[in-house]
Amino acid sequence: MDELLRKALDNGRFMATVEVGGEINDCDMAIVCVGTPSAPDGAHDMRYIIEASVQLAAAIDPKRETPITIVYRSTVRPGTMEELLLPIFTAKLGKDVLRVVELIYNPEFLRESSAVYDYFNPPKIVVGSRDGKGCRNLDIVNSNISAPVFNVGYREAEITKFVDNSWHAVKVAFANEVGRVCMRMGISASKVHEVFVSDTKLNISDYYTRPGGAFGGSCLPKDVRAFQRIAADCGANTHLVDSLLRSNDAHKRQLFEYASAGLPTGARILLAGLAFKAHTDDLRESPNVDLARMLLHAGYNLSIYDPAVNAAKLVGANLGYAFSQIPQLERLLVSKEEAESAQFDRVIAANATIQDLSLAPSLPVVNLGALA
Repeated sequence: MDELLRKALDNGRFMATVEVGGEINDCDMAIVCVGTPSAPDGAHDMRYIIEASVQLAAAIDPKRETPITIVYRSTVRPGTMEELLLPIFTAKLGKDVLRVVELIYNPEFLRESSAVYDYFNPPKIVVGSRDGKGCRNLDIVNSNISAPVFNVGYREAEITKFVDNSWHAVKVAFANEVGRVCMRMGISASKVHEVFVSDTKLNISDYYTRPGGAFGGSCLPKDVRAFQRIAADCGANTHLVDSLLRSNDAHKRQLFEYASAGLPTGARILLAGLAFKAHTDDLRESPNVDLARMLLHAGYNLSIYDPAVNAAKLVGANLGYAFSQIPQLERLLVSKEEAESAQFDRVIAANATIQDLSLAPSLPVVNLGALA
């Protein structure tokens, strides 16, 4: 930083001021990167960003011929650009605000002690605008930086830092919980980590990170419960791991509400896919079984299409789980012909089984595999 600052000063390319003045009208862009520390209630303290915005709005000439780009880098909650900052500029500039000012949200991805390197080598560039189409002035600023660029709406850009930093916190907390279990059981945590990160197909990858269906099946719920038991027995206090099943149950409820939103009691629903994975008959802890149970309990007229599931051939744990949750399963299952010819108020695509069906284009389909 010292080297960069000295070079800028020597070249006459840097000046400092303690207030926003008329010189702002000679600029193409202003970048706001003030602090947004935690307020007592846990929300962001917005006083500094409001103060900077009020000063900028007051200094901008409403008769500018070309709009000035105001770029916000500070971390702010979704809705800030539209509900807080745009009104501040509108109050000063009136109906011409969108002609005079281009408001952009451009989150930073800088780490302490390596911020200069991170600025020139970012993992991504996120540009939030009113129309999601990007910003010409920022494109010029970033023209010599090689990174994937995402031009999105304000809110998608605003939530980015919260998602990123919460994920980083999850990784640290999870690693430390595993470390505590290993320490208490005499296991080499470093060796376990070495094995874990070597798997870039599933563990260190984008797999399992897309918002969609709840987890289920014969492995994840069972092994999470077992790991909870192991951690409890050795006194490791794995609060993050302990929350996984509760979080998954909450997501199952959310999927039910999403899938049935707006439907009156008694509406006809086709659930495409009952098993945890398409083309298998594994119903053990399938979130789709839970969804079917909730739909029936809510009074919907449910039909289920899953050609891999034959109620008469279920055995063992598969049989026990399915019938304990949906005792009327056999009469709910319909053939491909019935699924394609009957009239439904909504079709719920719970897994890839939906691809087997040729449904009328007019049928409303809710896909739980990829939440919008």
